[in-house]
Amino acid sequence: MAGAGKERARHWRFAELPGVDLLRARYVQKTFVRHTHENFVIAAIADGVEVFHHGGADQYAGAGSLALVNPDTPHTGRAGVPEGWRYGAVYPSPELVAEIAAETTALRGTPGFVSPVIDDPYAVMLVHQVLRAAEEGNALAADTLLRVAVTRLLRVNGGPLPERVPRTAGAGVAARARAVLEERIVEPPTLERLAGDLGTSPFALLRAFRDAYGMPPHAWLTDVRVRRARRLLDSGVAPAEAAVTVGFTDQPHLNRHFTRIVGVPPGAYQRERKNVQESRREILVPSGAWQNMQLSQTYAVKTAENPTPPSYGTPSESGWPSDCPVSPSG
Repeated sequence: MAGAGKERARHWRFAELPGVDLLRARYVQKTFVRHTHENFVIAAIADGVEVFHHGGADQYAGAGSLALVNPDTPHTGRAGVPEGWRYGAVYPSPELVAEIAAETTALRGTPGFVSPVIDDPYAVMLVHQVLRAAEEGNALAADTLLRVAVTRLLRVNGGPLPERVPRTAGAGVAARARAVLEERIVEPPTLERLAGDLGTSPFALLRAFRDAYGMPPHAWLTDVRVRRARRLLDSGVAPAEAAVTVGFTDQPHLNRHFTRIVGVPPGAYQRERKNVQESRREILVPSGAWQNMQLSQTYAVKTAENPTPPSYGTPSESGWPSDCPVSPSG
């Protein structure tokens, strides 16, 4: 396997899992620029190796391991081997993770993951089972398995997220700069003008901003624009309109940055989420009643144990439903 022609990705939502993004992907030449997520990232590697820069160092996640990223944590992503990597990922909201932590763990404070990579083939299988259940429209199985997976990961790799305490004299300046950029997302000032308005120098502002938010102001602004574009696309706004609304020059400009951060073009992103919402009522699982009964009996109590998983196995490359080629256009 070689070349971007082998790359496939599907980014979608299941109506019965509100606040949770879902992804299946195989990437070879794909490179994710430094970015953040509003939700948690729980990426289960099926084969190959992903390398992502996180916490000041490159992290390596291979088959049978999980890449775990807390909300609003800058990170990148790329292949660690020539054949790339294949994975499935769930992106639960901070509110959902906090709810699960409060019910099933003794964690105090805001819960999060301690290590960005852990080896846990069973948890990897659980994540792929969540995705398979969502694809088959089995709401009870998807919700149950997601909660089992998050509980397991919190118990073996969970801890309270540190409170963000300003550590530099420029933290206040960085916060004010961020507020200006959020307000002027469509027409931001130059670095020189922004620094001058805040009573500092361009390089002092650049250092302070990177210390506070893990990336320079222009990269942070692009990240925020893509986040806002996602919300507009979710609400049904056309990609071209969303692009201009959040400050990109045109749709190709949005396409380029959106794909480098989200992993799929905005058009494909919007189609998948729209199709899932519209087809939700029509999806039936042949053995759904039996599976639901077994899952409710098996997993209601044993969230910390390793019971025999249900029949949602990790899909083969050729068996992924609704593969969506990663193309440069939306």
